[in-house]
Parts: sequence; structure tokens; C-alpha cells
Amino acid sequence: MARDIVATMTGFARTLRAAGVAADHERTQNLLRALSALDAGVPADVYWAGRLTLCASPDDLARYDRCFTAYFGGLRAAPARPGAPVVTVTRHTAAFDGHPGTRDTEPEILATSATEAETLRHRDVAGLSAAERAEVHRLLALLGGHRSRRGSRRFTPSHRGGLDHRRTTREMLRRGGEVAALRRRTHRTRPRRVVLVVDVSGSMTPYADTLLRLAHALVRSEPRATEAFSAGTRLTRLTAELRHRDPGLAMDAASAAIPDWSGGTRLGEELKALLTLHVARGATVVIASDGWERGDAGLLGAQMARLARLAHRVIWVNPHKGHEGYEPLTAGMRAALPYIDDFVAGHSLAAFEELAERLGHA
Repeated sequence: MARDIVATMTGFARTLRAAGVAADHERTQNLLRALSALDAGVPADVYWAGRLTLCASPDDLARYDRCFTAYFGGLRAAPARPGAPVVTVTRHTAAFDGHPGTRDTEPEILATSATEAETLRHRDVAGLSAAERAEVHRLLALLGGHRSRRGSRRFTPSHRGGLDHRRTTREMLRRGGEVAALRRRTHRTRPRRVVLVVDVSGSMTPYADTLLRLAHALVRSEPRATEAFSAGTRLTRLTAELRHRDPGLAMDAASAAIPDWSGGTRLGEELKALLTLHVARGATVVIASDGWERGDAGLLGAQMARLARLAHRVIWVNPHKGHEGYEPLTAGMRAALPYIDDFVAGHSLAAFEELAERLGHA
């Protein structure tokens, strides 16, 4: 199988995983084996091969359709019928409608849009056109943001675990005091809380809007386990604004709530304010910033040390980290680095997808 097809379908599987579909390595290999026996240039073959190999439950089908439509540039498959499936191309002037006369143009359309989508995933969002940025924002809205689980103090019935004395005693009383099966319990699990701090200062202007859209996707995926803040000259809580289902409305609300767009950066003071809110304890804290600290770098280092002691994990997302030859030379980055668990890039759709996957294991 051609290398570009393998790369395209592997990228599609990563997009599905970020959206919450269990498209693991084994399922991806099954897809590639299926396509080796089909025509990878036929949208219908790609759609149904992926749907039958990558989806694990009925809940995955709607997510799969959304990701397929977004990833392959507007290709949308029709419902299954006794005859051959029909694929409609909505974003291009040429469209495949099932007639032999249009069949010759169809593989070229799919190959071009799939290649463009894969290329777009790795491009720096600061250099995108308005249309390309809108496409990236549409794909970001599909991110599911799986979370690692943590133990709760509450219990739930289980076949294994410690003895549940109360339930066992109630069962015996219902049986008139006769010995009953022992009831067991185990601690419940729940998603680990994620706290996002997005730098909206002047040096972050090319990335701030896209990072806030990433925050919107994460808040929407786990509303009760996600807190979002903007950081500039002051700390602003944006969780309520980013809970809007519609990304456009969420961005409008967030923009209205942020009083310090494109201003300076005082990360040390803002982290100090964050720690007074008691939201970081036991959470995965994600700080998206280039580290240009206009305030006291020593204060930033002290607050990062406190944060590292309280948080479960600290992830720093720097858009410049994905650029070749980058070195963390700013005073803010040098002060923060000793207390960071993961220092990752934040300049492209692929980097955001990797961050979403990392949150599932952090």
C-alpha cells in the first residue's frame, strides 16, 4: 500500500481517537488491510472500510461521521442501501453522484482533500489563511479529550474488592438472618480535573484564539472536570463562557469576558491568584504560554514550585516548542522549566491532538 495512503489513514485514526472513538493500533491495521483489498481512491470504500473496522460501538457512529466529513474535506457518505453506497462531495465543484461519467474525477478529489487535510494538521496555525484556520477550528471542535481516571472516596458495588458490611447485613435481614452471599464494593473513579490557563498577551496573539477553541473542546467534553482561565495582565475565569455548545457563541462570550486581550503578561501574579482558588489540587494543570514574563521571574518560579507540589501534573504548552532550533531562553521559561512535568508544542492541530491524548494518560 502506498505510503501516503498509510499516513493519511493513520492521521484519520488519530483524529478519531481524539474525538473519543476507540480507533487503536489493531483497528487501524485492520483498516489498512481492508483498504489493500479495496480501492483507496473510492470514497465509498474508504468510508465503509473505516466504519466497519474503526468503530467499536453504536456511540462511535455519529463521531465517525463527523470526523470523516471534517477530515476528508467535506466528503459525506450516504446511508447504506442494498445497492452501492453513494458519496456526495459538498465542498468541491465536481461531485460524484454514482454515474459512470463522473467516476473518473472521484479518486483525484479524495486524494487531494485527504492529503491537504493531513498536511494542514502539521502546519503552524500562525501562518494559516482565514479559510485554513476555519478548517482547523472545525477539526478542533471534534476533539473528545479523554481523561485519565482517579479514585473517589465514594464506593460502588463490585464483584471484587473489600467487603460491604452494610449491604451484606441488609441482604441477610431480607433472608430472615440466613447466611447470604457476601457483597463487595470498590472505590468509584471519575475523570481527573484539568485546569487550563491560556496566555492571551500580545506575544501570543497568533495562537490565543486557537488555544481558546481547544479549551472550548475540552470544557465541552468534560464540563464538570475542566476549568479554563485566560492570563494576561490579570486572571479571568472562562469556564462558564466556554460551556456554550456552539464554538462561535463560546468564543464571542469568552472575548467579551477577557479585559486584557493582547496586553502584557504577569504569569507569576496570575498563578498566585489561581492557587488561591483551590482548583489545582490533584488536577492536571495545562499552561499555554510562550513564557514572555513581564513581571518578576522569581515570583513565577516560586508559584510554579507551589503549583508542582499541589497539582497531579503540570503541562506547559509553548507554540514555539514545535519550531526547529527552539530553545527556552526567556526568563519566564527558565524559571518555570524545573517544575514542569511535560514541555510540549502547541503550534498545530497535530500538537493539539497529541495534547488531548496526553490528558488521557496524565
